[in-house]
Amino acid sequence: MSAPISDDQLLGALTRGETWAMSAIYDRYARLVYALALKILNDRGAAEEAVQEVFVKVWRRARDFDAERGKFSAWLAGIAHNHAIDELRRRRIRPAASVEQDDDALAELADHAPAPHDLAVANFERRRIGDALRAIPNEQRNCIELAYFEGLTQQEIADRLGEPLGTIKTRMRLGMQKLKVLLDETA
Repeated sequence: MSAPISDDQLLGALTRGETWAMSAIYDRYARLVYALALKILNDRGAAEEAVQEVFVKVWRRARDFDAERGKFSAWLAGIAHNHAIDELRRRRIRPAASVEQDDDALAELADHAPAPHDLAVANFERRRIGDALRAIPNEQRNCIELAYFEGLTQQEIADRLGEPLGTIKTRMRLGMQKLKVLLDETA
């Protein structure tokens, strides 16, 4: 039995124009990208379209991946997250995923889920970030959550909260600085 092909090997093959590598990457990560897009967009059709568009971006930008800066899965998740947020802004819809939809999305991950070690690391990181978010003042946390999870611009946050734009910018900057310190302490 041969060892599974690593993400780095697949990316190398992809940058050399070997189309089989794209298929292997898609098979490995499509469900993860779908679940992330569904969580943000709260629309199965839009999430399916996002999966296709994200993998087109991966195909086009494979040469941009730098293994020294992190794992391929994190790079791919970043592309998927940014694409979904851009789509959310374009559509001007807001996510309102129910617990049932979250469970459905998680169930769809079962066959091609990341390795248990990767899941454990991701869960640890999610808890660490959640703890850090809870440790900063509510006003700062709310601004960061509205920007990251709902895809609002700083102006949209200011409008929603009825606060001046400068106040929102300051809260986000201070909140991000505090998060960085807290996350560096627990790294």
